[in-house]
Amino acid sequence: MFTLKVDNEVCLKLIQVHDSVKLFQLVEENREHLREWLPWVDNITAPFQYEAIIPMWLQQFAENNGFYAGILFKGELVGSIAFQQIDWHNRFTSMGYYLIQKAEGHGIMTRSVQALLNYAFFHLGLNRVEIRCGEKNVKSRMIPERLGFVKEGKIRDGELLNGRFHDLILYSMLARDWNQTGTN
Repeated sequence: MFTLKVDNEVCLKLIQVHDSVKLFQLVEENREHLREWLPWVDNITAPFQYEAIIPMWLQQFAENNGFYAGILFKGELVGSIAFQQIDWHNRFTSMGYYLIQKAEGHGIMTRSVQALLNYAFFHLGLNRVEIRCGEKNVKSRMIPERLGFVKEGKIRDGELLNGRFHDLILYSMLARDWNQTGTN
C-alpha cells in the first residue's frame, strides 16, 4: 500500500474501501466549504458511493496510472490529494487536492504538494506536473504560486461549477525547474 510520510505531522496514504464512511463524513461535514470549488461535492450523498469509486482508484494505482491519497494531519484525515492520471508517453500528470476548512492555515497542503512533486520527479521520473485552480480560488492558487509553478494561462469556461462555467488557471512545474528551486 502507498504511504508517503511528508513530515512529523503530515502523511499521505492511499485511500482504501474501509475509508468510505470517514471520507463521506469529511465531505458531509465540510459540504458548504468544499462545494464552492469542487463540482463533484453535490453528487456525493452517501458512503456507498465511495465504496464504488475507491476500487476504481485502487485499480488506477495498481495500473500505475495515478492515485488518490488521503491527507492525514496528526493522524486525522483532513483532505485528499491525487495524481489524477499519468501520461507515461509524455511523462506528465495533473494534481488535484482539497482540504477541510479547519485544517487550513497550517501549511498542510503546501507540504503535501511539495512531497508529491518530489515523488513525481525523483521516484516516478515524470517531467511535468500540472495544477488547475479556479481563477477566483485564491487559497488554492497560493499553493502552486508559493512552490514556484509557472502560471501558463487561463482556461476560459474550463469547468462547470454549481450550474455556471468558471475560468481555470493552469500552472505547471517541470522536473528541471523543480531541481533548481531549492524547495525540494
